Amino acid sequence: MSMFENDSYLRGIYLKRDKITSFDSYPFCLPVIKNLSSLELHPKVTFFVGENGTGKSTFLEAIAVAYGFNPEGGSKNINFSSHDTHSQLHDFLRVVKGVKMAKDGFFLRAESFYNLATIIDVLDSEPGGGGKIIDSYGKVSLHEQSHGESFFAVFMNRLRGNGVYILDEPEAALSPSRQMSMLSRMHELVNQQSQFIIATHSPIIMAYPDAYIYEITNNGTVNKANYQETEHYRVMKQFLNNTDRMLDILLQ
Repeated sequence: MSMFENDSYLRGIYLKRDKITSFDSYPFCLPVIKNLSSLELHPKVTFFVGENGTGKSTFLEAIAVAYGFNPEGGSKNINFSSHDTHSQLHDFLRVVKGVKMAKDGFFLRAESFYNLATIIDVLDSEPGGGGKIIDSYGKVSLHEQSHGESFFAVFMNRLRGNGVYILDEPEAALSPSRQMSMLSRMHELVNQQSQFIIATHSPIIMAYPDAYIYEITNNGTVNKANYQETEHYRVMKQFLNNTDRMLDILLQ
């Protein structure tokens, strides 16, 4: 299937390599960016997996910003900046859009979720007519819930379907059972014509069937992998199937 033929909101990503003057400075010095030309996105779910430091979050952030989201997360209608630390990579990415127009969208990133929760409380405290922003998140301040509860409130209440949802390490605040519940919620939203792009370390979350899994290696190559071929799956399976032996090796 060509990236110009799949039935999705976001078909693919192109790096404007001819616009980059040097690959020696950040973020262009990241091996994954040096090796990047284009990637096709799955019309349902696309995963980016790999070790810490391989550039997954930087790349995902650039996709989100190139599509129109705030670098620190939220919907396209929430625009704020507590720390202007995002890279300029988005200026060198071209998001290939499909014919369909998404009716909803959200960029969820673990590291700046606290800032998003704060700005929602601040905006809702300002005088003005109309409903509160928090009404779309379950009507309870995200700061008045545990980190995991507030994350899950976004999945269950704010994501409404017919949308593009970009998630950076959503497992960061979720227990294994909540990660499985997230899979179920993802499936509901996919059946409501939604598209997910997710960077994750979770073997549970990346088990979603009929998805693209792009595994980013330490040297920057991006390989499309089957679930059971990924390092995350193999390491977790080996540990769970041989726990005592693995602990002996790790703790000796």
